[in-house]
Amino acid sequence: MRRLVLSDVHANASALTAALAACRGLWDRAVCLGDLVGYGPDPNEVIDQVRPLVAAIIRGNHDKAVSGMADLEEFNPVARSAVEWPRAQLRAENLQSLAELPAGPIHADGLTLVHGAFQDEDEYVFVPEQAIEGLLMTPGTLTFFGHTHMQGGFVFRDSELDTIAIRPPRDGALFSALPIETGARYLLNPGSIGQPRDGDARAAFAIVDSNESLVEFWRVPYDIAAVQERLRRARLPETLAARLASGH
Repeated sequence: MRRLVLSDVHANASALTAALAACRGLWDRAVCLGDLVGYGPDPNEVIDQVRPLVAAIIRGNHDKAVSGMADLEEFNPVARSAVEWPRAQLRAENLQSLAELPAGPIHADGLTLVHGAFQDEDEYVFVPEQAIEGLLMTPGTLTFFGHTHMQGGFVFRDSELDTIAIRPPRDGALFSALPIETGARYLLNPGSIGQPRDGDARAAFAIVDSNESLVEFWRVPYDIAAVQERLRRARLPETLAARLASGH
């Protein structure tokens, strides 16, 4: 089985459409790690596209905030505006669907899905010290997390914890492959579809190939200028448009 893993789409319909077109016919089931909304200009379009597509989905912190299930105390002014605007734009049924998204972790098709840390959906996992607790708690080989918008992750093998750095695909390739070792545990981030922050502006996602025991980390270019124009028409902060091109 080949499972498509999406995360942090952040209301970027152009990035989502380009990503799905690039891998069309190359996966069997899809899952999503949350944050359908926030930052981008297309909240209704993204929810309409993702919800019928995925076999399993969990909520992200922006999904909670936009649906009114979390306060905005920890959101900076730019992020706050990116929550308040989609809240006013979403159709009632889509606002309700966000409120009904389950919290992680959940287990689907042999994968464990979390948004932030295994033990706290809102915690960021950047370094090994933040990853070890979740790796020891998770019941399976493969746990996927989002929230940081950075492809990569961590592996626990032979009582040692290592960081996995993903090299962006070059020379026309669309993905870099990570072999999955028997007996190891992995905490992996597929990257962000709509708001990458690892220095690569291309849409990021992953495909788990159970038959070949590997994870493909994909990067797909999309029309960033079109998204920037929609952001400006919506009068959202210019910072949101600028960071799309920088990948930070």
